[in-house]
Amino acid sequence: MLGFYDYTVVLTYVSLVISIVGITNAIQGNFKIAILCLAVSGLCDMFDGKIARTKKDRTEDEKRFGIQIDSLCDVICFGVFPIVICYCIGLKTPIGIAVCSLYGVASVIRLGYFNVTEEKRQNETSEARKYYQGLPITSMAIILPFWWLIRGYLGQHYIFILHILVVVVGVLFISDIKVKKPQNPVIIILVAAIALALAKMFHLI
Repeated sequence: MLGFYDYTVVLTYVSLVISIVGITNAIQGNFKIAILCLAVSGLCDMFDGKIARTKKDRTEDEKRFGIQIDSLCDVICFGVFPIVICYCIGLKTPIGIAVCSLYGVASVIRLGYFNVTEEKRQNETSEARKYYQGLPITSMAIILPFWWLIRGYLGQHYIFILHILVVVVGVLFISDIKVKKPQNPVIIILVAAIALALAKMFHLI
């Protein structure tokens, strides 16, 4: 069989499957399930790189495959998936479609650029990346669930605000800014915040 199937990429595949389930739910109007899938997919992505780096004897092909498969899955999980959610929620006008298109193009540009620079970086050093260049594409897995949670407080302008939010996030994807990569304590806080948000969404607390 073509490809690699060891534990270093399993979480990436899991994230993709969860996103596909989320996309089908968004199309059916089950937005709570879709938002939940987006957040869980984001959590998987937070840890897939850490898991991959635990294997010290990865071949060059395995490293290159990991870079490519991660970005290819990210295109679906955090590029296409949020677009489907936003479109189904209300970004269906020509302006809304333009906003989604901008977000999609920015996502692809960011991931393509990341692939080029990350492969070059890994050839030069084995250290983990300390900074992101531009806003990470997985940020939408945090931003969109929180927008969903507070939309009731935004009144009739919640769809307008979603337009602005998607544009801003898309532009930040390709902005030449340095974003410090979160370390373990920050990741734990992010995970806890998402867990609390989802618990509130499903009325568990």
